[in-house]
Amino acid sequence: MTSILEFSTPIPATCENLFAWHTRPGAFDRLKPPWQQVEMPEPAPVTNGSRALLRLKKGPVWVSWLAEHRDVDEPDGFTDFQVRGPFARWTHRHEFSANEAGGATLRDRIEYQLPGGALGHLIAGHSVVRDIEATFAYRHLTTARDLARHSRFSEAPSLRVAVTGASGLIGQSLLPFLSTGGHRPMAVGRTGSGRPSAAAIRWTPDSGLLEPESIGPLDALVHLAGENVAAGRWTRARKAAIYKSRVDGTRNLVRSLGRLQTPPKTLVCASAIGYYGSRGDQELDEGSASGDGFLAETVRDWEAAARAAEEYGIRVVLLRFGVVLTPSGGALARLLTPFRLGGGGVIGSGRQTMSWVSIDDAIGAIHAALLDQSLAGPVNVVSPEPVTNRTFTKTLGRVLKRPTILPLPAAGARLLLGEMADEMLLASARVVPARLERAGFVFDDPSLGAALERLLGATRLP
Repeated sequence: MTSILEFSTPIPATCENLFAWHTRPGAFDRLKPPWQQVEMPEPAPVTNGSRALLRLKKGPVWVSWLAEHRDVDEPDGFTDFQVRGPFARWTHRHEFSANEAGGATLRDRIEYQLPGGALGHLIAGHSVVRDIEATFAYRHLTTARDLARHSRFSEAPSLRVAVTGASGLIGQSLLPFLSTGGHRPMAVGRTGSGRPSAAAIRWTPDSGLLEPESIGPLDALVHLAGENVAAGRWTRARKAAIYKSRVDGTRNLVRSLGRLQTPPKTLVCASAIGYYGSRGDQELDEGSASGDGFLAETVRDWEAAARAAEEYGIRVVLLRFGVVLTPSGGALARLLTPFRLGGGGVIGSGRQTMSWVSIDDAIGAIHAALLDQSLAGPVNVVSPEPVTNRTFTKTLGRVLKRPTILPLPAAGARLLLGEMADEMLLASARVVPARLERAGFVFDDPSLGAALERLLGATRLP
């Protein structure tokens, strides 16, 4: 029994650009839904006969899937054929055609058969269709949005960009986004502490870039590395490690940039809205004063260390990130299991404001900071629609179709996390992205509900 599914979406790009996007390094990572566990150890070029091995996790089991590219016809499309895998048969045709609007139409046609014939379709047919529809809704929306972001700077040259923290929450999405857009991102590998790096560019927080004479010209450096402030209770030693990694690490990195024969033109440094402290319902933009507390002090010194790069003629952009949402890691990933088990609920009063941003708008802001010369100094990277903790809780419960009736009182949060509870879970900061909006930045995920639906696979194509 053969099933056929087709999905079609207009894309703001030519067929040539759409085809090229699919063939560049990182395309698989950009198309992989964040709620799925899928790996491709060795990406394959899009050429006739090339094969790629995928590993998919279904429940507790990893399943192998060997696919072969066939019928490659640039720029009209190509076919993926299952050689070995979970389906009895699977053929996926990617088609790119010009449309009347001057862009391209992306069309995916999938023909498949489930193992077990009619019985297999009876048992799993509905869930398979649901999974495929969610996957391709995500893939099409991501393709359209990524190409729209890149088209905004279509006249800009390709950049050679070094990235610290490339294996972290934001870095894992940033590198494939940049490479599919035609840029040349390079991971800056951390050494020391028993963690040798094979990356072409190496660094250590204690001394900055190693062997700077071998690096070659860089257009920009994106600095994302640093100890995770939410990884554990804030003991005295833990706070010292956070401060040292963020402040001293940035200071040493900037000093090493000054030793380069040709320093990069741009430094984009991750920062945080912890700069503002807890300010109730007061609206906070980039001109607002710093607040009180450990995070605010750390961020002030961290940003000052980054701004020292201006002495070398480097444009410095300080991206103050809100809570970055992705099921791949961070705050949202930690919440999913208790919420899915029905253990979600408001924290404290639930009235504290949460300033958040989706992972894709976060990397879009980094992209804008790299290419928009008008951006410099502090830039808030948050959705234009902050929410209260109560609204966040109820929205996540609705998307997951779970009750949210088990609150965590403020006293309980402080008992569990101490000082960190007051500065991270119970703090209230209504931060607005004033500078991004003035620069014409378009948020793909301005509203929490739609963002969570897309990130968690609840969106469907019309």
